[in-house]
Amino acid sequence: MSFVPKKQAYNAHINAVTLGTGDKATVIGGQNVLPFYTFDAPIENAPKIGIEISDAAGEWTAPGLKEFYAGCTTMADFAKKAETMEGADFLCLHFESADPNGANRSVEDCVADAKAVADAVSLPIVVMGCKNMEKDGELFGKIAEALQGKNILVMSAKSEDYKTVGASVALAYGQKVGAETADDINLAKQLNIMLKGLSINPENIIMNIGTAAVGYGFEYVASTLDRVRAAALAQSDEDLQMPIIAPVSTDTWGVKESIATAEDVPEWGDQEERAIGMEVSTAAANLTGGADAVIMRHPAAVATIKKFISELV
Repeated sequence: MSFVPKKQAYNAHINAVTLGTGDKATVIGGQNVLPFYTFDAPIENAPKIGIEISDAAGEWTAPGLKEFYAGCTTMADFAKKAETMEGADFLCLHFESADPNGANRSVEDCVADAKAVADAVSLPIVVMGCKNMEKDGELFGKIAEALQGKNILVMSAKSEDYKTVGASVALAYGQKVGAETADDINLAKQLNIMLKGLSINPENIIMNIGTAAVGYGFEYVASTLDRVRAAALAQSDEDLQMPIIAPVSTDTWGVKESIATAEDVPEWGDQEERAIGMEVSTAAANLTGGADAVIMRHPAAVATIKKFISELV
């Protein structure tokens, strides 16, 4: 008798969250099977790739990045070029220079950049701040207001400021909100419950449950991804059925394998190739664990992950 595998499609499903508007709008989530388990049921929406556009992108030194973005000077220039990258589903505007402990760019300048990008591109937009909670709280509200009607995702609301960010982003201006926690299923669930308690529709929430470059504590990420996805599907836990986004590039381009020069560690080989490898391996690990979208930076890494996704779905 031939072997007939038992299919395991679940009655529960991951929420489908739409970003952007018009023909270029994209849907994140929606599946009712474990990651890439196409032998159980079709994947409703393939995982998506976002391209990081930093307001400090002019300082990127990797040859492949400098070549791809040659001639770009403004954030809008970088965004228009990123939109042409093979595999790009959305753009992620990273306002790292707003950090008061760094360049301390003004909220007004950041908002102006965001508006210029929104006017210049058609792909959906995700916004990341500078990780300074006070500055981000002001920045997120102003950008959500300026880009009202664009259906953007603003990352991220945390347990300490979820009321401020949730109210200004989702309730006041109808944008999607990111729920950020640090590799803990209970914290992720609690934050989702608190955001829902503000009357935010669950289909307007995307989780960032925490990530890390492979080799840097990624086992905690993997465990959390597995537990969150299992609870959402096998246990039908509605408080964990929000799709997951993983900001891969911000972690992988800052580790020693990516920043150590070939002169310092010649036995490690080419620096850019190492950074691309870190980005690819981390993105692949997140996707196979359950992430519905990854944010990346290098064109070669994006092309590799796009092929990886296409061959698995």
